[in-house]
Amino acid sequence: MDSDDPREAIDHALHAAVRAPSVHNTQPWRFVVRGPVVEVCLDGDRVLTVADPDGREARLSCGAALLNLRVALRAAGRAVVVDPLPDPAHPELLATVRVAGRRPATPAERDLADAVGNRTTNRRPFVDRIVPGSERSALVAAADAEGAHLLLLDTPRALETFATLLRRADQRQEDDPDYQAELRAWTTGDPARHDGVPSAAGGPRPAGTPLLKLRDYPGRRTAEREFEQDPLVAMVTTAGDTALDHLRAGQAMQRALLVATSAGLGASFFSQPIEQPDLRAALRTGLTAGAHPQAVLRIGYGHRGAPTPRRPVAEVTSYRTE
Repeated sequence: MDSDDPREAIDHALHAAVRAPSVHNTQPWRFVVRGPVVEVCLDGDRVLTVADPDGREARLSCGAALLNLRVALRAAGRAVVVDPLPDPAHPELLATVRVAGRRPATPAERDLADAVGNRTTNRRPFVDRIVPGSERSALVAAADAEGAHLLLLDTPRALETFATLLRRADQRQEDDPDYQAELRAWTTGDPARHDGVPSAAGGPRPAGTPLLKLRDYPGRRTAEREFEQDPLVAMVTTAGDTALDHLRAGQAMQRALLVATSAGLGASFFSQPIEQPDLRAALRTGLTAGAHPQAVLRIGYGHRGAPTPRRPVAEVTSYRTE
């Protein structure tokens, strides 16, 4: 193989792309490879009709996959040119990534690429250890680098405001039979499945009444554990709320998650209020000064979370010569 042939680098990068997080591990992405170009597409058949009817969370997930793809190509010493939303007539085509020759990778880029395979969603308790200011600043800078912002809810008022809306959202979803049916469809104990959330990945039930409630997956283990008392909660926000903003937010979220992983931090998601339009609007009014909330992360120190399965690259990729 010619040393300038990008196929090997693209194949490796696609294996990194599918390691991105996605709501209920739906993996709502498809890739089309045309020579040195990779098209990142939204798979509309995997958009959640109850939790995510407009596909916003699915676009965030595709943005996270796009970031992993970029990071892996850069770590392989390849220059990358990204064209977001290149064809208005085909909104499912979210971005094209063109491999454009060689460019040496930086140590920071290699560190991010190493973090791709180590990042997992950690729904287990974190230890009560404060995330230092230097790490918080690095997380904020990671999101800023992708054109979004990471808002740290690091005051008692901000945390209580969020906790109130989270409890309201979680109770609504627990009482919604359509939502629960959709959640059950994506929660699996079947080791042969390559998608969905295995019941073991749901984490333990919290002892008592925690300030911040993680999503309760069906089949979750019944053992109770104490969760951290002083969690770090961070919200990814964007100035607008278009498909391009969603794509940027997904990349910002993933870059922050990879930086967290490199620093020995774990993370999970508080998606419940983001998935309900009125409560998402309340977050915008009460916490973000008008910016649009896109994702909320719980960040802290703890053991690595259980990995979730991924569909094979061959299942989500097609190769075309035209």
